[in-house]
Amino acid sequence: MKKIALALLAVLAVFPCLAQEKKQMEAYVIGFYNLENLFDTIDDPDRNDEQFLPGGDYGWSALKYESKLSKLAYAISRMPRNLAILGVAEAENIGVLEDLVLQDEIADRSFKPILVEGNDARGIDVGLIYNPRYFIPTNVTSTRIRTEGDESFRTRDQLCVTGLLAGEEISIVVLHWPSRGGGEKRSAPRRRDAALTTKAICDSLYALNPQAKIVVMGDLNDDPVDDSVVKHLGAKNKKEETQPGQLYNPCYTLYKKGIGSLGYQDEWNLFDQVMVSHALIDESIGGLHYWKSEIFNRSFLKQQEGRYKGYPLRTHSSGVWTNGYSDHFPSLIWVVREVKGDK
Repeated sequence: MKKIALALLAVLAVFPCLAQEKKQMEAYVIGFYNLENLFDTIDDPDRNDEQFLPGGDYGWSALKYESKLSKLAYAISRMPRNLAILGVAEAENIGVLEDLVLQDEIADRSFKPILVEGNDARGIDVGLIYNPRYFIPTNVTSTRIRTEGDESFRTRDQLCVTGLLAGEEISIVVLHWPSRGGGEKRSAPRRRDAALTTKAICDSLYALNPQAKIVVMGDLNDDPVDDSVVKHLGAKNKKEETQPGQLYNPCYTLYKKGIGSLGYQDEWNLFDQVMVSHALIDESIGGLHYWKSEIFNRSFLKQQEGRYKGYPLRTHSSGVWTNGYSDHFPSLIWVVREVKGDK
């Protein structure tokens, strides 16, 4: 009898696991990559591209341009196959993104580019490439930043692309906030204004749909702990503190662990951040939700020796062509959803 009782207890213990239907999940990757001065070799009178011409400071040439494209394409090819959307910064025009997606390393993914030219003094813009197998854009807008008391200042516009990711509406906001040129404190008001612009874009999306699923990504030129991110954009560092109409910033945890996306003067910064709206962390809403994030800092992207060992292997260092990838590591997030029924 004792053996029978033990057997029954074992069956009862296992039965709930057998009865519960195993969930099947599908995942999509969304990321951001600062491409570090992806310029072509054509002189554009409307762009400040003189440094990146054959006779310019960097001695830019067709050979260097093609090598740069191949390097970036290889980096993207090493990202997960389910990469659906990749926001980018420092692209001169739509043409360089069109050249990028045609590179042999990623041609089989059939990426499509989006870029709206802005008014940046350096002649660079944000954009994105997307895999049409997963994502279908339905609306594209570009917003110019107005800096208080400095109307002549020219910086990158902010791109918002709304579309269907695996059939579900999602909005992607791509940013490249003003640099720290002139000093971190002196330039902080410009990033404050950029953050307020980003918040206004998100608020307009929430006005249309209070449960809007939004991914905000970019090179913010500030860390997850800085006022522009925490105070002015209002990004929260913990899921449980994030309310509807707010953003959750998973990069805060990475930053606190000492993980960065670029190195400068022997310190790491995490400027390249990807944040998500409350609807992407509230699983009760259903559909796509945030799973995890990482800085894509694979060894092939790193300087292997010298003073800057471990830093991103950049295209130029102190004006010398180093034939690298970028001075930033990409930042990625995974969003997942349950697969119901036959797919």
